[in-house]
Amino acid sequence: MKIICVARNYSEHAREMNNPVPEDPVIFLKPDTALLKEDEPFTMPAFSTEIHYETEIVLKISGTGKNILPGQSLSLVESVTVGIDFTARDIQNRSKQKGLPWETAKSFDGSAAVGKFLPLTGIPSFEKITFRLDINGQTRQKGFTGDMIYPVDFLLTYISKYFTLLPGDLVFTGTPAGVGRINESDLLEGFIGVNRLLLCRINSFR
Repeated sequence: MKIICVARNYSEHAREMNNPVPEDPVIFLKPDTALLKEDEPFTMPAFSTEIHYETEIVLKISGTGKNILPGQSLSLVESVTVGIDFTARDIQNRSKQKGLPWETAKSFDGSAAVGKFLPLTGIPSFEKITFRLDINGQTRQKGFTGDMIYPVDFLLTYISKYFTLLPGDLVFTGTPAGVGRINESDLLEGFIGVNRLLLCRINSFR
């Protein structure tokens, strides 16, 4: 199982981070050790003092796909959920300033939280999914997949040119504007529509 992530797939998020809107999808990977399953706590890592949440729609792949043709990729998606791409923003900023890769900021243990997966029968369209993140009972981030720069079919077609999609792979499709910092003892709740799929308590530094 691999975790494939898309950066800067919402123009407002790119602008809030002072990044250009990309001409092609920006792809990075997380190892399987980054996976934080539903309702597991997130432990703040000692190597960072600024962990941010990035709420995303996550796809679970059910088939094998390589060099997928446009319009054919959606049959590979088994189910969807809401996830959080935890990011060590201080480390990412330092890496970007030096022109270095940012895997240590994005791919550390537990940095890919996922909620319970919904079958596609509960999803009317990949382009019409609303999702949000509440922290301590207050909504902090909202998203609508219709605002994606690159929609799901385009993303999967593009990704399959470089990486063979396999059953069990997860695809984080990008975060909208509104990312921010988490703190010890925060309670994070992720929703698709009215369905709460993710519950994550933030533990103290290890």
